[in-house]
Amino acid sequence: MSLSETLSKNERLSDEQRECIENCTEAVEVTEWCADECLGSEEMEECARLCRDVADIASLHARLMARGSNYSTQLAQACAGACEECAEECRRHDADHCQTCAEVLDDCAETCRSMAA
Repeated sequence: MSLSETLSKNERLSDEQRECIENCTEAVEVTEWCADECLGSEEMEECARLCRDVADIASLHARLMARGSNYSTQLAQACAGACEECAEECRRHDADHCQTCAEVLDDCAETCRSMAA
């Protein structure tokens, strides 16, 4: 069963929340990949660190939204900010994994900003 199918069974979630959870989950996956690819390169240390931050924050945000936590709105703001900062850092690098990461993080930041509003 896909994530979309699973989320559609949670009747408490709005379409906007479902999209945000999916974007956060994709952000976790891409930032873990990007961070792993950056390991061992001194010039990529900041990129790896920010990617790891996003992976942790986006994962927590998705989990809180899925269970209807009262804290998900505040975390949405933090997640959006972390995604934006990490995307900016990724764009400084030519590596394909960084460029892919930045694109995914743009979508995640947008839906998280919407959830925080």
